[in-house]
Amino acid sequence: MFGSKGATWGRASVAVLGAALLLGGCSGSSGKGGGDEPDRKVDATITQQPKGTNPFWVNPDGNAAEQVAAYVKGGENTDAEQIRKIAEQPTGEWISPESPEAEARGFTEAAQKADRSALLVLYNIPHRDCGQYSSGGAADGDSYRAWIDGVARGIGDRAAMVILEPDAILHLADGCTQDEFHEERYDLLNGAIDKLSALKNTKVYLDAGNAGWTHPDKIFEPLKLAGIDKADGFSVNVANFYSTADSIAYGRQLSAKVGGKHFVVDTSRNGNGPYTGGDAAENWCNPPGRALGEAPTVKTADPLVDAYLWVKRPGESDGECKGGPKAGQWWAPYALKLAKASK
Repeated sequence: MFGSKGATWGRASVAVLGAALLLGGCSGSSGKGGGDEPDRKVDATITQQPKGTNPFWVNPDGNAAEQVAAYVKGGENTDAEQIRKIAEQPTGEWISPESPEAEARGFTEAAQKADRSALLVLYNIPHRDCGQYSSGGAADGDSYRAWIDGVARGIGDRAAMVILEPDAILHLADGCTQDEFHEERYDLLNGAIDKLSALKNTKVYLDAGNAGWTHPDKIFEPLKLAGIDKADGFSVNVANFYSTADSIAYGRQLSAKVGGKHFVVDTSRNGNGPYTGGDAAENWCNPPGRALGEAPTVKTADPLVDAYLWVKRPGESDGECKGGPKAGQWWAPYALKLAKASK
């Protein structure tokens, strides 16, 4: 019930195919249908955003890009252009448990060839998500350390921004994670920050919850114990829906309690703010009527905010609720609703 992220590894395997495939883009024929103009041509190619405002790598072979190509091939050009709103923005690449080194290398090599920085999400802490929709994680501490080592080897000296363990601190602060696992979790997060921050061109942001489910007074001490002083900053609103203004206000309060650390905001699906019309315990899970938020950028409204990011990949399910597929799986109808509700 606490902001499940989803094991969003649906397209992670493309990394191991090598940068050439990742940079090849998508192709598809234009066509008619869906009410489109008869001789309108739509290209399925996915391009990078301007580096000056949006320096993060756009994966041309992600789920949204594949959906654009499928719609173009089927002549559904109007829907293709809606999904393009997602496909042409950089989104987080959630590294899988199975092949951390190969995936981290593949994504960062592809980003480097495009003269961009990779946005990577690490979500494999033991006892993850307290047994909810995205339960799982590494089998034990040693397995997690080995996984982090693999990620670090894969990144190497290439540019990357890492969002470290969504919900891991929040679930310590709110009591969701059992007391017996707290000491190990702090040790693992400290070790991960040490390993990743030692890389030449990697920035590390430790996840710090969101504006709706905890107060800075309850989470700043756990953040300190997890090693926030050694990280580049923290992330807020990951996979959630709180407004950018509320997220910045929360982040500023928290920053003041952890040495003025900078932070990043996940704006992927916060265009209409949080959903309040249903079961409060699942307002975070595939809520209706949501919209895409501000596009990823380093040009933000506050000097403490290093970037707006799409950490959660819009269109991927939060879990098996409200008719959705398993957490992390692409859900085209939901993606279309997000895009159509956006400006």
